[in-house]
Amino acid sequence: MRSLLFVPGDSPRKQEKGLEVGADALILDLEDSVAPAEKGKAREVAASFLARMRDATGRPKLYVRVNALDTGLTEDDLAAVMPHAPDGIMLPKAEGGPSVAHLGARLAVHEAEAGLPDGATRILPIATETARAVFALSTLPGSSPRLSGVTWGAEDLSADIGAETNRAEDGAWSAPFQLARNLTLMAAAAAEVDAIDTINAHFRDLDGLARECRAARRDGFVGKMAIHPAQVAVINEAFTPTDAAIDQARKVVAAFARSPGVGVVGIDGEMFDRPHLRRAERLLARVG
Repeated sequence: MRSLLFVPGDSPRKQEKGLEVGADALILDLEDSVAPAEKGKAREVAASFLARMRDATGRPKLYVRVNALDTGLTEDDLAAVMPHAPDGIMLPKAEGGPSVAHLGARLAVHEAEAGLPDGATRILPIATETARAVFALSTLPGSSPRLSGVTWGAEDLSADIGAETNRAEDGAWSAPFQLARNLTLMAAAAAEVDAIDTINAHFRDLDGLARECRAARRDGFVGKMAIHPAQVAVINEAFTPTDAAIDQARKVVAAFARSPGVGVVGIDGEMFDRPHLRRAERLLARVG
C-alpha cells in the first residue's frame, strides 16, 4: 500500500469522499478524530460503511483504527466492526509484539464468531507512540502472521517524552524522532513486512510532503499515511515505481533465473548481486 488515508469514523461524508481520491487504503478512525462522547456513533457509522462496501469491487483496503488496548474501548470497537470484515485493524499505542499478539488473539475470537476465515484480518501497528514502544520494536518480528506492516507516530511520542516540538527549524524531524523513524524501518525489515511512513500534518504544504515522500522512499519505506485527501496523489506519485525501475527489476530477476546458484550477474555492463535480486523481487511483488 502506497497511500493510507485517515477518515473520521463518525463522518459518512468524508468516508465517501475518501473513496474518490485514489488512496490504496482508508483508515476509519475511531480514536483521535472522534470525541469521547461520539465513540458510539462513530462505531455505528463505521460499521455501516464497512457493511455497504464489503463486496464492492475496486474499492481501497479498509482498515479501522481502534482505540488503544489500555483505554477499555477496544473490545467495543472490535465488536462493532468485525462482523463486517474489515481488511485490517490499525493498533495505536502498540508496545511491540505483545500488543500485536494480544490483538491477534482477540481478532481470532471475533473472526470465529462472525464466520470469517481465521487470520483474514491484518494488523498494522503504530509502533512508536510511547517511549516504551520504541524500546519494544525489536519484539515485532514473529509476533503474529497477521502483521501487514509497521508504521510510526510522532505526535503522541512528543507528548510522552516531553518534547516541545518534533521538527527542527528547517522542518526536518528532530533527533529523537529521526531515531523512532529509523528504528521503525529496521523493525519492519526484520519482520519482513512493509514500512509505512507517518503523516505530515502540514497538509497544505504539498511540496514539503513530496520531499518527505522522496526521502522515505529512498530510505526503504514503501508508503505513507495521509490526513487530507489532497495528500494522496502526491504520495501515490512518489511511491509508485517508475516503468524504468520495474523493467530493471525484471531484468535482474530474469538474469539470476538464467544462472541459478551464482552470486553475481552482469546486466548491460553493470554487476548485480544477491541483495539486488532481493530488492528487485520485493519491488515486483508490490506492483503485482
